[in-house]
Amino acid sequence: MRPVIFHVDANSAFLSWSAVYRLRVLGEEIDLREIPSVVGGERESRHGIVLARSQPAKQLGIKTGEPVFQALQKCPSLTIVPPDYELYVEASRHFVEVLRRFSPKVEQYSIDEAWVDMTGTERIFGAPRLAAEKMRETIYNELGFTVNIGISTNKLLSKIAGDFEKPNKVHTLFPEEMEEKMWPLPVRDLFLVGAATEKKLKRLGISTIGDLARADVKFLRSRFGKPGETLWHFANGRNTDAVNPVAPLNKGYGNSVTTAQDVVDRETGRQVLLSLCETVASRMRKDSQWGSCVSVHFRTADFNHYSHQCQLPGATNITREIFLAACRLFDEGWDGVTPLRQLGVQVTGLSTEAYQQYDLFSGETPQKYEKRLALDETVDALRDKYGETVIRRAKFTKTPESHMAGGLDKTRRTGVTKPIPPEFDAGKIGKEDV
Repeated sequence: MRPVIFHVDANSAFLSWSAVYRLRVLGEEIDLREIPSVVGGERESRHGIVLARSQPAKQLGIKTGEPVFQALQKCPSLTIVPPDYELYVEASRHFVEVLRRFSPKVEQYSIDEAWVDMTGTERIFGAPRLAAEKMRETIYNELGFTVNIGISTNKLLSKIAGDFEKPNKVHTLFPEEMEEKMWPLPVRDLFLVGAATEKKLKRLGISTIGDLARADVKFLRSRFGKPGETLWHFANGRNTDAVNPVAPLNKGYGNSVTTAQDVVDRETGRQVLLSLCETVASRMRKDSQWGSCVSVHFRTADFNHYSHQCQLPGATNITREIFLAACRLFDEGWDGVTPLRQLGVQVTGLSTEAYQQYDLFSGETPQKYEKRLALDETVDALRDKYGETVIRRAKFTKTPESHMAGGLDKTRRTGVTKPIPPEFDAGKIGKEDV
């Protein structure tokens, strides 16, 4: 049986989900998708970049990822709405639930896109294109936003097909269609080809995907190593990755934050690190993971980047231990003078069990470790039940900064959020679904 794989991508997801919520729940009359509008961070807190844009905004030359102030120069009357990650997480959940009605094999690739294995469903939903049209219409009728669907025999080709033309389209890219539909495309359109690789390929006279597909694979491997051979296989439409409905385990836990003002002293820097460690450690405890390697990175005011890591004597998910390691790395890496605009903490070397190597002269004991873990778990339970603001460290009582910084999925952390409609399109508010 020939495999049938769909790649389903929500069109301008953040903007679309914000638009639907404002129309169907808040009762607004203006559809953000029909006017020049963007989802953008706050300029005051220096998160001022365009995260998503409407089609009218795109036609004015506004680009995703550019600073909001540049977008305003292109369109002074631009409507800017703040990001609402709680809403996006909930909308994404309903999006995936609809996909699972068509097939149990759904692999979520990001918050707004997923692969669906539709192999063998022809007797239920009809031919692949007909099934895709049903899926597209169901999502629009129930959830209020449009999607692009790419159809092929593997994940790679279906993803490329979904990007052919947007929005609200269904495209096919079967192996027999590659020469006509895919090979004339710029090589940059191939999955995993970035700007640097594109430049190197063009120096070799490879400008299109077809050029890459017809190139000598041995020559590509000699120039790029194994990744060159991988790109050659991709250009020829070869990909054997199966749709995996089970999400892979995290390889690490990390968060970063861009501060509202430059960090110019160590005390402020440590306070930001503590807020990040609170979030990272709580996520690890929630997933029953322990880590043995801590890394800290920061970005200076002139956008230079620095990172440093260290190995711990054991595996831990205790906030205090991760924080102390992060402070040591921060003190070693920062000169105490250069202004910083962003800090981040990451924990890797994960294990499903804790283990410790105690120093006889440090005063640390297994009993102290157990007490700290029990305290952290108690705090987690309180925050899960009453919201993350129910308890905080005294260090944060006199500061407007968040005591749990970083991260997008606030709904997993806070437990208390604004109501989201259970069907997302019905305009009904149900607390039991929050």
